[in-house]
Amino acid sequence: MNTFVLNRCFLDGPAGKLETVIGVPQSIPQGIAVIAHPHPQHGGTMDNKVVQTIFTTLLDLEFITVKFNFRGVEQSEGSYGHGIGEIEDVIAVVDAIRDQFKKQVMNKPLLLAGFSFGGAVQLHVAHKLNPQYLILVAPSVINLQAPEVPETTHYALIIQGDKDNIVLPETILAWATPRSQPVVFIPGAEHFFHGKLSILKQIIHAGFVKKEAYQPNYSTNRC
Repeated sequence: MNTFVLNRCFLDGPAGKLETVIGVPQSIPQGIAVIAHPHPQHGGTMDNKVVQTIFTTLLDLEFITVKFNFRGVEQSEGSYGHGIGEIEDVIAVVDAIRDQFKKQVMNKPLLLAGFSFGGAVQLHVAHKLNPQYLILVAPSVINLQAPEVPETTHYALIIQGDKDNIVLPETILAWATPRSQPVVFIPGAEHFFHGKLSILKQIIHAGFVKKEAYQPNYSTNRC
């Protein structure tokens, strides 16, 4: 069974300390994955159940996996940055994790993932950091005037519920159509994927190499 260590810490961000959880697989890591959570002003945090599902799935796939609270959320310092600040937060976290794990992830891919508002943020970040992989779950592409998937991205997995009344399916299709961007729809799923999280996990696994189930090994080590 895959095992990993969880570290809870604070990383330096542009507006102050960012509350962060880092999952480190005890096997050889496949790369770095950084996850962005839903809108800070609508209750979004790194403990959102969709974010947590992505987090555990990517750990299962043996990525060094990071989730964090944007500026002004829970114990993170600063205040809401109207999207621009949150883009800066992601970049700061990626830079910090790359530096911390540079020996383990040299020449390994970067994966950016996001849910809802976090998905829109990650599309902007992708144009700055050129990740190899993107996983966007119900990305609110209307918010922040989210751009298309960069041509430099090797693989982008877009997942949407067909009953979503927050990020409307037609807005995702309108965004995806000009570039013929594939979108995976989950029938019956609404915005928060109630009762569909196991399917969400299966779809992410199907896009990558399937691994054995994970077994956490909790640690209080500092970052």
